[in-house]
Amino acid sequence: MRFDVLGPLRTHRGGEVVAVTGALRRALLAVLLARANEPVPADVLLDALWGGRTGDGSVQRLQVNVHRLRGTLDDPERLSFGPGGYCLRVQPDELDAERFGALLDTADGVAAADPRRCAELIRQALALWRGTPYQGVDVPDLLGEIQRLSERRLVAAEQLYAAELRCGRHAEITGELADLVRRNPLRERLHGLLMTALYQSGRQADALAAYRRARDVLAEELGLDPGPELRTLERQILRGEPIELAAPAPRNTAPAQLPLDVSGFVGRTAELAQLDRLLTENGATAPVAAVTGTAGVGKTALTVRWAHRVKDRFPDGQLYVDLRGYGPDHPLSPDDVLAVLLRTLGVDGAAIPQELTERAARFRTVIDRKNLLILLDNAHSAAQVRPLLPGTATCLVVVTSRDSLAGLVAREGAHRVTLDRMTAGEARNLLDELLGDRCDTEPEATAQLIEHCVRLPLALRIAAERVRERPHHVAHLVAELADEQARLDLLDSGDDPDASVRAVFSASYRHLEPEAARLFRLFGVHPGHDLDAYALTALAGGDNPRTTRRLLDKLARAHLIDETADHRYVQHDLLATYAAELTETIDPPAERATAFARLLDYYLHTASRAVQFIAPDELELRELELPGVVGSPVTAAPNLSTYGTALRWLDVERANLIRAAEAAAARDLPAYTTGLSRVLSWYLDVGLYLDEAQQLHTKALDIAREQDDPVAEGIALRALGLVHLCAHRFAEAEQSFEESLALHERAGTRVFQATTLNHLGALCGFAGRVEEGIRHLRRSADLFREFGHRLMAQRPLTTLGQLHLRQAQPEAALSCLRQAATIATEHDYPPGQFLTSYALAGAYRDTGRYSDALDCAHRALALARSSHFSVHEGITLYRLGTIHLRLGDYDQAQQHHRQALAIARTFSSTQLEAMALNGAAETHAAAGAVAEATRCYLDAMTAATNRGARYEQARAHAGLGDIHQRQGEHDKAIEHWKHALTTYHDLRAPKAAEVSAKITKAQENPAR
Repeated sequence: MRFDVLGPLRTHRGGEVVAVTGALRRALLAVLLARANEPVPADVLLDALWGGRTGDGSVQRLQVNVHRLRGTLDDPERLSFGPGGYCLRVQPDELDAERFGALLDTADGVAAADPRRCAELIRQALALWRGTPYQGVDVPDLLGEIQRLSERRLVAAEQLYAAELRCGRHAEITGELADLVRRNPLRERLHGLLMTALYQSGRQADALAAYRRARDVLAEELGLDPGPELRTLERQILRGEPIELAAPAPRNTAPAQLPLDVSGFVGRTAELAQLDRLLTENGATAPVAAVTGTAGVGKTALTVRWAHRVKDRFPDGQLYVDLRGYGPDHPLSPDDVLAVLLRTLGVDGAAIPQELTERAARFRTVIDRKNLLILLDNAHSAAQVRPLLPGTATCLVVVTSRDSLAGLVAREGAHRVTLDRMTAGEARNLLDELLGDRCDTEPEATAQLIEHCVRLPLALRIAAERVRERPHHVAHLVAELADEQARLDLLDSGDDPDASVRAVFSASYRHLEPEAARLFRLFGVHPGHDLDAYALTALAGGDNPRTTRRLLDKLARAHLIDETADHRYVQHDLLATYAAELTETIDPPAERATAFARLLDYYLHTASRAVQFIAPDELELRELELPGVVGSPVTAAPNLSTYGTALRWLDVERANLIRAAEAAAARDLPAYTTGLSRVLSWYLDVGLYLDEAQQLHTKALDIAREQDDPVAEGIALRALGLVHLCAHRFAEAEQSFEESLALHERAGTRVFQATTLNHLGALCGFAGRVEEGIRHLRRSADLFREFGHRLMAQRPLTTLGQLHLRQAQPEAALSCLRQAATIATEHDYPPGQFLTSYALAGAYRDTGRYSDALDCAHRALALARSSHFSVHEGITLYRLGTIHLRLGDYDQAQQHHRQALAIARTFSSTQLEAMALNGAAETHAAAGAVAEATRCYLDAMTAATNRGARYEQARAHAGLGDIHQRQGEHDKAIEHWKHALTTYHDLRAPKAAEVSAKITKAQENPAR
């Protein structure tokens, strides 16, 4: 099949044009072709098709158009859906835009050695054009691609005529060039080529006339004179000098990530010259430069200004990363930075290695022999930078840091540029830029301001802003700064440039009332980045957040904090440093420790309330007392009265909770670390925050082992086991669960043994070891009952029933599930009632009791909706779809599967997405809609493969095998069945026998 976009949109199948009717489907095809072989998110397609004017049914309308578009393709499998969105598979040479680009790439490769072949290839590429790209498709999302293709077409034309000139075909191309110049009068390169062609054809006067026409049109249209290339060319023609034509440069799609150049930049001549010499010394590029200096001295401003000056020396582009080495957040890890850089350089996310050493090696490979400028801003240490260094001398790396980076200088031979404070003249020039005439009217005060700010650029800029925003003279601010002797005597010494920043901040701080000043200092106690009024109330020891908010308003007005749109409060890194230094100087250690303990109490107890609301079956939280160093109850906390408010609070505070747990460990308050590990384990698990969970639970595990606390160690190991289980690392999960179980057995904590056994039994079920899983689950239930936790016994009983159901043992499943349902009902426990109702619906369905199955499924659906568990609602809708399929009610079945699919995609539940797609496919197949069934199975397979949902992947393969067999495609059927059989065998699923029988029958009777 072929697709044409270099003109009116066309498709060809079997040598014939296939009409894609309807403006929406043509627009859909165009957007997918513009991103061929890449997933396009559904929201991008919705915006492209409807321009943001989407309603409740927009997703369904998109699916309808996708379905109809698949019908125009030679193979419906070309257009699939996965976690990243819809992807249209296009083979090499099928898309004219790709053929156009490939021909030009080949032409680039031979341009220097064989200009004649280069010209032939470019003419072949240009012959593919039939008009404007994507002509007749009105989609704003395509404008960038249309402009890119159109620009490359013009560049290709320039390369074509340059190659023709190098071949000596001067006279032959003057007519074509003159016509092209008339149609593109502002492209100086075309004017130059025409002048060259005329001159080398012996038409010197015409060449000069062409220059004059170029000069006139540029002046009239742009108000500009011709550039240096045209002017040089004119001089050569006037003098009758020969003109040498070089081969055209290869196409450049280089990254250009430099931040905006700094306004009001002055001085730094010597430092700029040092950086300039790095490009010329010894005739080679120095691989690494380290620009070091204190905070606020202008390292970033200097390097960004210099980078903009020299960026043309790096034709392969410029990369920029803020490493956040000294901000309130943790410094970026080399792992994360390398992932960002590799994606920027075109490496697909799935192809990025997981290990740091492999990522670094891949980065060095990708940039080998490229001429790149890499700016690594705000580095914390040489260790953070070292994995990011290239292995080629053609790249220049510039690192900025407050650290001296001595290791980088010693080991990697980095050239250090030490940035000191400004000279007095540079500081005055900067204030002139910022304040204008006010400096001239107050020259003495301006000089004093420069000295009080110790010529530090950041301090000067902050001081200038304070002068501008108030109706006072420069002298007023100078007087305020002069009063800081008692508290910040370093301000006058000039020995520490950081002192000037503190002095400027204190000009605002000293005017605060005592309560606001104390609250500002308490920002320095908090280990996180952004806070809400409740956390600050806890820090301050208050009981009324409204009082705290009034103080926060005063700090915001003094520009000592910033308030975000969602009413949280932040400081940039220097203000956070200043607040921390103030509290350490002013507040006694015991007071700071008490404030931090109050914050930990607030976080731990509020998180416990949130988790208990969302997952009240986590009753084991009551088995160990939560630490409370301060002893006073938490009186100021947000109203977590619904599932939504509780979950939103956990989402917003997640980073702060993790940092608080780490800080508690560092400040000898380990009970809070292990407590937060326990409280947050369920939330981090179901939210798939695997990195945070790994970080927190590993720290808790280390503490438990240091303190020889086997109970806490077992709890942390169980939580880490859940992390491994979510990541489908079954071996690691099993090891963690086994170690946790052994610790709890030795400690005699039987309730924790029971909990771990429940998880271990579920793991064995996932891994296909059914008998072992059943043993663990039965023991878990028995332990809960023995310990007096009959309610908690419903959890392993429910899991046991589901495991029997999966093994095609419905009667055994019903026995366990009825016991679990009775327990949940007796205790009026909605989560348990939901799980047992859901599982019973499946058991009744598989025993043919469809009326009972529907009753249980509708009861589960009502429980899920009343508890706001959207994913539970989705899986219940899916189960209802399977029941209606058994009843032969295909319309109702599809309706439920569509609703389940919408919920799955809304909440990024890939497992549910694969289940719903397989359910829809089976319904289509039962109704005889083979094409629709095939597409749904393919989409299910994509979703299951991307997330490792192996059972659903096998199910999709088995369904595709059935379809191919019915169509007489026996080899394809057997291939799909074998894929399914392998997975079913691995999982020890009963479906393996059924699929194996199908393979045997197909092989014995290949003609049937």
